Amino acid sequence: MIKKIKTGQLKTGMFIHDINCAWFDHPFVGSRVKVKTEKMIEKIIDYGIGEVYIDTDKGPDVPGAPTREEVSREIDTKINEIVKPKLKRGNLVSVSEEIVKAKQVKKEAKETVQSIMSDVRLGKQIEIEKVDHVVEQMVESIFRNKDALSSLGRIKSIDEYTFMHSVSVGVLMISFGKFLGLDKKLIKELGTGGLLHDVGKVHVPAEILTCKDKLSDDQFMMAKEHVSHGRKILEQTPSMHENSIIVAAHHHERVDGSGYPENLEGPQIHQYAQMAAIADVYDAMTSQRCYQRQYHPTETLKKLYEWANAYNQDLVQKFIRCVGIYPVGSLVRLESGLIGIILDHGEDSLVHPVVRIVFDANKKKYIMPYDIDLSASGSDRVSNYELPAKWGIDPEKYI
Repeated sequence: MIKKIKTGQLKTGMFIHDINCAWFDHPFVGSRVKVKTEKMIEKIIDYGIGEVYIDTDKGPDVPGAPTREEVSREIDTKINEIVKPKLKRGNLVSVSEEIVKAKQVKKEAKETVQSIMSDVRLGKQIEIEKVDHVVEQMVESIFRNKDALSSLGRIKSIDEYTFMHSVSVGVLMISFGKFLGLDKKLIKELGTGGLLHDVGKVHVPAEILTCKDKLSDDQFMMAKEHVSHGRKILEQTPSMHENSIIVAAHHHERVDGSGYPENLEGPQIHQYAQMAAIADVYDAMTSQRCYQRQYHPTETLKKLYEWANAYNQDLVQKFIRCVGIYPVGSLVRLESGLIGIILDHGEDSLVHPVVRIVFDANKKKYIMPYDIDLSASGSDRVSNYELPAKWGIDPEKYI
């Protein structure tokens, strides 16, 4: 049985089923490990990990600890309450109308990040005019329709992750800023910070960033230095706004003080950096990595909600409503066995989206696409997410 316990309850001999924090917040290989020594327990606690899941079939139990299923049901209930209230749409055009422009914006943004990282690696300064141009296009696309560019940002291959993650975090910061009603000029500054938040990785050895094995303490420290490198690069960039620097400099800080590089706590961390921390983790976990499994969007949102000590929960709840529990462009299975792509958020609730049906899992065959508004049908609902690669479905083709 899988149970959730405080790290202070860990004992040698226990089997950790899930370390229960984002993979880049700890140096362990995977999330499943046997607790062999007291030193290992101390190390887990030192990394700011407050709770873990243990497998009581493979090691000692903690009587009375909640099961994974109990924890999940409680979080599901709370998230459903968060997304239940109706949202104001605010889109000027439909996803299908914006998607062509969004594809071009995505392409240019990716090429811009590649060019910037190449220049920085060669010791050149960032061309702020180039950044301003592409961020302006990203902002305009999201203001026309926030879902088109966001849906494309989730579609990335393993070998383009480094660049597309930067683009996606920029997109998420712009969308989040718009959702919060921030000034457009400020939204552009946050988008710039998101686009450049990982630029410091050019000074971290590639073998560390792509390592599939356990990192040594020294290697983990080197990986974390990308934040300080990035801050220095942006501070030396003429006309770079302070808000953009804040995003890059503190996106790995955590409100419980377990983050880096400065171990800031709560109000010591600027709200824009707290927003960036959420956006960064969300995109990283929902992406396919060579050394980390891809999480479904809802899984990630549940984790962000569960990690209440590490992230600003007021912002987490607003982020959940911003991106939606079923983001546009994601693949889902309905209780009927039909599989489709989320086309739009529901009229009355984020838990009742519009789905474009493309496959029948019961009959194992593709079907002529058609749309279902789950807020109106009343006869079907989303049962779970599906990974597009499993079914050979490219959501982008159907949006």
